[in-house]
Amino acid sequence: MKALLFLIFASQAAWAAGPAAPPADPYLWLEEIDGAKAIDWARARNNETLYELQTDPRYKAAYDRALAIYDSNERIPRIAMRGGYAYNFWQGPGSPKGRWRRAPLSEFLAKKAPAWEVLIDIDMLAAIEVENWVYKAASCLPPAGELCLISLSRGGKDAVVVREFDVRKKAFVEDGFRLEESKSAAAWLDANTLLLGEALSADSLTDSGYPRVVRKWARGTDPRKAPVLLEGKKSDVTAGGWCSFRPEGVNCFVVRAPSYFESEVFLIAGDKLKKMPLPPDAAVSDVFNGKLLLTLRSDWKLKDKTFKQNSLLGVGLEAAGQPEERAEPRLVFEPGPRMTVEGVSLTRDVMLLTLLDNVKGRILKVGPSIGGLHTEEVPVPPNGAAYISAASDYAGEFLFGYQNLLTPPSLYYSGKPGAPIKQEKPKFDASGFETEQREAVSADGTKIPYFLVSPKGMKRDGKNPTLLYGYGGFENSMLPYYASVTGALWLERGGVYVLANIRGGGEFGPVWHQAALKENRQKSFDDFIAVAEDLVKSGVTSPPKLGIWGGSNGGLLVGAVSTQRPELFGAVICEVPLLDMLRYTKLPPGASWVGEFGDPEDPVLGPVIAKYSPYQNVRAGVKYPAIFFLTSTKDDRVHPGHARKMAAKLKDLGHKVYYYENMDGGHSAAASNAESARRLALEYTLLMRKLMD
Repeated sequence: MKALLFLIFASQAAWAAGPAAPPADPYLWLEEIDGAKAIDWARARNNETLYELQTDPRYKAAYDRALAIYDSNERIPRIAMRGGYAYNFWQGPGSPKGRWRRAPLSEFLAKKAPAWEVLIDIDMLAAIEVENWVYKAASCLPPAGELCLISLSRGGKDAVVVREFDVRKKAFVEDGFRLEESKSAAAWLDANTLLLGEALSADSLTDSGYPRVVRKWARGTDPRKAPVLLEGKKSDVTAGGWCSFRPEGVNCFVVRAPSYFESEVFLIAGDKLKKMPLPPDAAVSDVFNGKLLLTLRSDWKLKDKTFKQNSLLGVGLEAAGQPEERAEPRLVFEPGPRMTVEGVSLTRDVMLLTLLDNVKGRILKVGPSIGGLHTEEVPVPPNGAAYISAASDYAGEFLFGYQNLLTPPSLYYSGKPGAPIKQEKPKFDASGFETEQREAVSADGTKIPYFLVSPKGMKRDGKNPTLLYGYGGFENSMLPYYASVTGALWLERGGVYVLANIRGGGEFGPVWHQAALKENRQKSFDDFIAVAEDLVKSGVTSPPKLGIWGGSNGGLLVGAVSTQRPELFGAVICEVPLLDMLRYTKLPPGASWVGEFGDPEDPVLGPVIAKYSPYQNVRAGVKYPAIFFLTSTKDDRVHPGHARKMAAKLKDLGHKVYYYENMDGGHSAAASNAESARRLALEYTLLMRKLMD
């Protein structure tokens, strides 16, 4: 304890003793998203990179192969089940922006190619309205799902235009619900009322740029003047509302999120809000048999019992408005030490729990029985990723999928146990490869699992070109999904692929995530470095042959480790990254992530963040690996200024950099299959040049 206090006071003293103001940032002008000078700079860097990589003879072959995979009609459509129909959004040849469509569910289950009915052709809509529409989502009123809120983005941004659509008429509702472009969030309460997290004016926004005010919006009225149900604080992350539609009834809630991992949940009871007695850091999912389901991020201590972190509980809605000690939660499932509940889905009769058991998928059915709950394992193939693909609140059926790094996706139907009802054809020849799950030991002794895909009989001579992927944040788990493009563009050319399950993710529940929060962020980087070092030590590869890849928070990861250990890597793919961690809260919606990274202006956390922030740690005279930055002008989740400024700083210090900024695409840096194929072809061309040549 004394040592800890000394470190805290020493950090505070160092921070206080620093300069009165940090040196001026000469690259702030690159934060002007649409500034003419910044756009000209981005286009100049694009031209340099495109010329070098697209003139490589491997680029065209990589692009064609990637596009063929994305456009393949052999893909299994991901569906939603509503009112006896299977709904799906599909992009492919002749429809780059995509089509929202449906088919009778019975046809989808029985036929390889059901007769799809196109509801909205996004390409046609964009042409008629002269808008660069990108489809984002459809939220439909249960149970029939005939009235839907369609979210459309200009260029792929998170900010969307929302318009009401009548499925029966296959047309937008004239004078129906409509929201102008914003980060507002709307949810059905009934056919004539929405719960609206309103973000239509500066006053209605949190500091993070999300809704602060929740309104009850009636059809035909001005959303800005709708009655207020809840008003959050400017310092909150967001506020919103949602409804659980179930055969036993409809229950609606309003939620205020003071931070990224905390919330207050209120049941709407007539014209009143009644607060649910829950721990503030509990993660709420849905309502089943009159109980609100939640997963604990920390132990919940009540007067006569302690419910353990990572447990799934149910709290009766009758407890709304009561103090926490009267919550009377009921345990639904308590995972083991190397296990977590990755997701919860519902049918009419059961809860479907998607589990990770040592990062491999399982599915449980949990339902009421005499005197308690009955649990039954759903048979799924071992050693892969299993997940609920679709489930119906108003029926007893569901679909689940399975895949692993070398096995393409298959789809199973609960009404037809046994063999899959749909199976994708392989996108690459996996016969010469094998997978194994291994462990590295991090700097503090923690064992870090990772998946290794390699040629059978691979020589451990350090000469194998190897690609290491990681994320490590926000409770997001890295699962062994089918590596279709990686297999086609990397494995088939003799490469090795590695997927790291580092701390900060959710692979082993909240404890795995919380181990790398805020002042402990370096542990995530240490874990990734440990996997890289294990690959070198075991002879899988060597630093000149080792490439790393990460996006968003994973972009921060690869940016941090490449500035900390530049000699360990031969190439870096850094997508839509966070890099200037001393200014991330100033670039919306960065303020929402203080719960993950901490506040850089905090006297204790500021020096911690400064120590790893990639942008601040670039140095002249250091030999860095080849770094490829990819971002999007339309990314309104992670500001493109992060990638722009880091690339500019490296370039001006005399380092070779690669940079590509898609002028559309949003946080995915691509809004169509062709854009995704181009991005991947550029990335793999660079990796081949740096690690295979």
